[in-house]
Amino acid sequence: MTGSFVLAIDQGTSSTKSLIFDESGRAVARGTEPLHTMYLDGGFVEQNPVGIYENVLASVQKCLTDFKNNGGDVREIRSCGISNQRETFVIWDENGEPLHNAVVWQCKRSTAVCDDLKEKGFENAVRQKTGLLIDPYFSGTKVIWLSENVEKVREAISNGNAFFGTIDTWLLYMLTNGKAYLTDHTNASRTLFFNLKTLSWDHELIEQFGLSGLKLPAIQASSSEFGSTDFNGLLPYKLVVTAMVGDSHAAAFGEGCFAPGIAKATMGTGSSILMNIGNEPRQSQQGMVTTIGWSTENHVEYALEGVIVTCGATIEWLKNNLGIFQDSKETEQMARSVNDSNGVYLVPAFSGLGAPHWDMNRKASITGLTFDCNKNHIVRAALESIPYQIKDVITAMESDTGVLLQELKIDGGLTSNQFVVQLLADLLGKPVVTMGLPEVSALGAAYLSGLKSGVFRSLEHLKKLDEEQAYTNPIGDTAYAGKGYAGWQEAVKV
Repeated sequence: MTGSFVLAIDQGTSSTKSLIFDESGRAVARGTEPLHTMYLDGGFVEQNPVGIYENVLASVQKCLTDFKNNGGDVREIRSCGISNQRETFVIWDENGEPLHNAVVWQCKRSTAVCDDLKEKGFENAVRQKTGLLIDPYFSGTKVIWLSENVEKVREAISNGNAFFGTIDTWLLYMLTNGKAYLTDHTNASRTLFFNLKTLSWDHELIEQFGLSGLKLPAIQASSSEFGSTDFNGLLPYKLVVTAMVGDSHAAAFGEGCFAPGIAKATMGTGSSILMNIGNEPRQSQQGMVTTIGWSTENHVEYALEGVIVTCGATIEWLKNNLGIFQDSKETEQMARSVNDSNGVYLVPAFSGLGAPHWDMNRKASITGLTFDCNKNHIVRAALESIPYQIKDVITAMESDTGVLLQELKIDGGLTSNQFVVQLLADLLGKPVVTMGLPEVSALGAAYLSGLKSGVFRSLEHLKKLDEEQAYTNPIGDTAYAGKGYAGWQEAVKV
């Protein structure tokens, strides 16, 4: 095995995946290490910051061992890219000692902080400057909570000795022994501290949040040089880190969302939908957030993001709570065993409805049941709810921006369900594209890293590497899809 290679580290909430990609964008080595998360009382969610770093080293070690066992020479690895769980952050002191556990993106501790900011009238300014909503999901409100509730953090901020960083920044700081204190545009754009128009920290907002003493990393392009590391001796030389990027953004880049109108939808427990909207930020009026899609040293692409709260979790509920089937793979055949859903709609608002509805008090419902309905109709209605929700988000994005969808890239476990994929294509009237690679975030980090280190020549080069993607075109019963979607819109209103 010869040539030039790129190491990609995808540091996620539940594990770290490390992969080595060759010049063709093919994964030639892998290493995965599970990561422990602390789910505490009151909706608090934390991780051990040093544990995250050690988790990355363990994952990289496994990957390098796999690479060597397959005949690879580690000296042919040209660069490294890092993708990371977004919004999760660490605060540490000048000695590199964490002042608190990492606060994970899922943590809800700052709900009251958000309510207070809204009462003080910050909503419009935050939306206009950062493109985000005031929500516990984003880092900034939880930093405020720490400042108000943890004395050690409050004192460090007051003394100018509190270093803030999302996980990309923390890992880079640790991997370079404190020499590099940097982040990229995508991660910065998820903090509530970043101004989308100036591409810099918004110090007016930070001061209004009461955090003016907080140290913040320098910001640069997702594909640029961040520093070098030997991974605590795992490599016999220092490898340059040439990409850092938030994981959803990395997935979009890995799937080829290079131009306006190309979107990606991750169909997992929930769903994150990112659509490239071009080189200018645009505000959403329908519950989407504006964010940085990706950036190189001479180009920045913006994106809209919509979050669906319940996607694959609906299918798990049918299996675990109702016992309708034993394996989710059975659902495709069950759905196809009936001609239609017989007027049945399942609105999966188990934890409220996300974009574009944002009705978090809504409860889940099944409507349209009659005596001639059976479990197959319910399964079909559950599967149909997934494309219907994605259609809701895409329609809202098109309305907000005037940018029309060109094609939708999909990833996640439900991509194997061809009933869902075909209905999605028929609903959207556009091609739905599947990569077939589960580690698309790692691929995106590798692509961005390789663009800087020269392993990959250009975006045109990357497009050619993605030519083996599977396309599902809108050739099904589009009339049924349209009629079904009209009924869905009525069901959601109930």
